[in-house]
Amino acid sequence: MNPKKFALKHARISIGIFSVVVISGYLLTLLVFYIFNTQNQKLTMQIRAISNLNETNEEKLASIKQELGKLKKEDQYVRNEKLQSDIKSIETTYNQAVDAYEELLDLKVVSKNTETYDGAFADILTLLANQNYASAEADLKSFITQVQSEKQKITASFSIPANVPANNTPPSSGYSRQVVKTDLGDFLVDIITADLNSTRVIVDTASDGDCTNDCPVLPLATYVARSGAYAGINGSYFCPASYPSCADKKNSYDTLVMNKDKKYINSANNVYSTVPAAIFTGNTSRFVGASQEWGRDTGVDAVIANRPLLVSGGQSVFSGSAEVKEGAKGGRSFVAASGSIAYIGVVQNATVGESAKVLATMGIQNALNLDDGGSTALWSGGYKVGPGRDLPNVVLFVGK
Repeated sequence: MNPKKFALKHARISIGIFSVVVISGYLLTLLVFYIFNTQNQKLTMQIRAISNLNETNEEKLASIKQELGKLKKEDQYVRNEKLQSDIKSIETTYNQAVDAYEELLDLKVVSKNTETYDGAFADILTLLANQNYASAEADLKSFITQVQSEKQKITASFSIPANVPANNTPPSSGYSRQVVKTDLGDFLVDIITADLNSTRVIVDTASDGDCTNDCPVLPLATYVARSGAYAGINGSYFCPASYPSCADKKNSYDTLVMNKDKKYINSANNVYSTVPAAIFTGNTSRFVGASQEWGRDTGVDAVIANRPLLVSGGQSVFSGSAEVKEGAKGGRSFVAASGSIAYIGVVQNATVGESAKVLATMGIQNALNLDDGGSTALWSGGYKVGPGRDLPNVVLFVGK
């Protein structure tokens, strides 16, 4: 081969290989930067959420933010392995810290004596601020176990007040507090009965449309007053602003609702939803096993979706699931109906499966579970249960 041609061909091949190496290196750099940047944005959001947990811990959390800022400025090539290791440690412990704090918030719903746990959590934040991730991780696991154990002790100590009458049938009208006897044991029930011939069931919402973050909320009493209702209960599950895991979706909910102004909320993301729903119109009601079974008819009075469906056709259709919170004891809110009679109420100190059994024992034909825990609230001339936290939507009884 001609030496000049050989040299030219060799040069072209070398340039081609060099170009591939350069481009690959450039793409790898972009990928590392993107992954690192995404992780830091997520961690920063979590830290900002946790920084609002307790004013006394702000300085500790600020120092951790500063450390993350230093990590962000590190050379991506030289320190990448160390960066990834540090980020993983921070992310793991902060995720655990978020879980731990939300467990503590749940404990505060049932107990006012949480000073010991408040102090323990502050100590854990100090470990995190000092970058002692191993100790923080161990303490967080122990902390969560202790808080869960304390909640179990409190629910186990629950006792039905004396002189509450036993009655396995709902009241013919109005509010009643009664003991319902089932083969699973005795349960305290707060329940309100309404005749749909003289009462309209509506859903009131704080937002006039879809909302994904920083959504408005109101106390149940405010909803009752502004709608002229005589009774009401908390609505569907939502993401409380006090939960760090809800930092980018505060007070939002994603299930289907049609409010009193005939506005469907979260319609687009529930076209194929399998979440059950309750529909009220005139003196009738309909309970469907999946929201996708329902269209967008605005001729009805109210639509609210939540999970799970508790009773269908007079039979309990939910006995439990793998969801931990559904298997824990607590106040279980519901909306229900039998023929032209509607009910709202709370089964006290029950799992979700137990509440289904209680309502079926009472002869109620259809029932849907509603939000619970710190959201639980029931109104009839005043709070019968609650007031609980402010809510994005509620179910109300309004006279016709």
